[in-house]
Amino acid sequence: MISVSGKKWIEKKVNKNLVEKIKQDFNYSEILSRLIISRKFDPSEINNIDNNLKVSNIFRNNKDFIKATNLASESIKDKENICILGDYDVDGSAATSLLVRFFKYINQPYFYYIPDRVSDGYGASKKLFQKLILKKPNLVILVDCGSTSHEAIEFLNQNNIKSIVIDHHEINKPYPKSNIIVNPKKDNGYLEYDYLCATALTYFFLEMLIKKIKSNFKISDLLIYVLLATICDVMPLRKLNKIIASNVLKNFKINKYIALESLLKISGTSKSLETDDLGYLIGPIINAGGRLGYSKLGVELLTSNDPNIVKLKSHKLFDLNNKRKKIEKNILEEIDFKKIEIQNKNIIIYYNPNINEGLIGIIAARLKEYFNKPSIVITKSNNILKASARSTNSYNIGHVVKVLKDKKIIEKGGGHNMAAGFTIKKDNIKILDSFIQKDFSNKTHSSDLTFKYDLELSSSAINNTLNTDIKKLGPFGNFNPLPTFLFKNFKIIKTTILDNKHVSAILKPSTGRCVKAICFNCMISNIGKYLLTNKKNINVIGQIHENIWNNKKSIQLNIKDILI
Repeated sequence: MISVSGKKWIEKKVNKNLVEKIKQDFNYSEILSRLIISRKFDPSEINNIDNNLKVSNIFRNNKDFIKATNLASESIKDKENICILGDYDVDGSAATSLLVRFFKYINQPYFYYIPDRVSDGYGASKKLFQKLILKKPNLVILVDCGSTSHEAIEFLNQNNIKSIVIDHHEINKPYPKSNIIVNPKKDNGYLEYDYLCATALTYFFLEMLIKKIKSNFKISDLLIYVLLATICDVMPLRKLNKIIASNVLKNFKINKYIALESLLKISGTSKSLETDDLGYLIGPIINAGGRLGYSKLGVELLTSNDPNIVKLKSHKLFDLNNKRKKIEKNILEEIDFKKIEIQNKNIIIYYNPNINEGLIGIIAARLKEYFNKPSIVITKSNNILKASARSTNSYNIGHVVKVLKDKKIIEKGGGHNMAAGFTIKKDNIKILDSFIQKDFSNKTHSSDLTFKYDLELSSSAINNTLNTDIKKLGPFGNFNPLPTFLFKNFKIIKTTILDNKHVSAILKPSTGRCVKAICFNCMISNIGKYLLTNKKNINVIGQIHENIWNNKKSIQLNIKDILI
């Protein structure tokens, strides 16, 4: 079935025998059992539905982690000066904050540096380390960066400075000659954990280090930082990440975290914490500093226990995020969405030399969300062009950037499955476009471009029983989204435009009670136009969501698409 947004929707196929087995083994409903099978939950994920599994350190016997722990413990023993270099996004800031909090606790000599997006560029560079070695570090710990920093790490080696890289971005042989590189993508015995972000890897490294030096620092109190980074870096919320999310959300007490409490307070949110709050509310505020020239603000906020400092930094980041929203809105209004739609390319490449380079990532994300296609946004930065890419689950953009670099189509770059960044010469944009469109066609099957809903339901199924079943699958995130259903024959009774971005609607089924519905960020889309103008019955692709307003709970249908 074709939707008003041009997508082809089909129902997911599941093995009925496996569904029946789940029903019998766990006494689950037909719908819940079907959803478990369609998501291919492994035994630990099924077990975690009714049991709160503990987060165990799966790296305790890993050679890379053991070597990194030994090197760091020797550095701590000798009271050496340690430099932490982190990325300017949430993952880099959260990983840096874990290390900062620990080093503060044990009175370890240290300093940290978060690169400025414009003046320093991404990650480690020789130029950056030429500045940082003036503070005389003996050991540099690079988090959420470093996997491709050959020249920078060689510079450290030449100056007899040790280094540990803790990263999850694409990495290829020959590796940088760091003392130890902790990265599952090295394929060094722990590739199965390549879905962990840098903050998660840093957390498990610190857990081992704390045990090694016999410290009583409670790293488990900071597991929320791992979940925050996992969500914001769009890592799969499956397996160990899902267990981490369950542990954090079930045991979370907001008054223990004054930074997060402050951000939620100034955002006007007082309900219990959900993964969406981390991804759509807290994450963008922390990211705003790195986007608009205040790269270390996130770490300053996440590492402070001083209420006055937290309040100051929270409000500064909140104001920066509001500024970011206004700039983003202006950029999006200039984009000719119709022209991009007519071009109908597999991968969207949008070049505008005047876009603030701190926002190219978020604009790429908006294009990806709107067109459901991998998107690359390019802008001018001094004498070079900088690009940021956001991808879909079916296309590993981080790997593609490595290929582009090898073929010298781009100057330098890096990334992971869902996001990447690179620099490129203007003359090579057409070459990039040609190569990447062909690469996508060669790697992607038509089935990957078909959108799937979980199953068709009657509108009478929209109730608390269904909502209870759905919540058992959570916490929700990448690779574990809210279930998507098809509901037929709704009549639109009333529509309301909210914040000039969203459309709220009252939908009447052929039988039964009316349903409250909302379609987020749809005003510039065909879905929004259809909701506001259509008088005929519609078939809705949507998700069931529990809405909390003024401490009152209600079931709401979140509209994702409309079938013609």
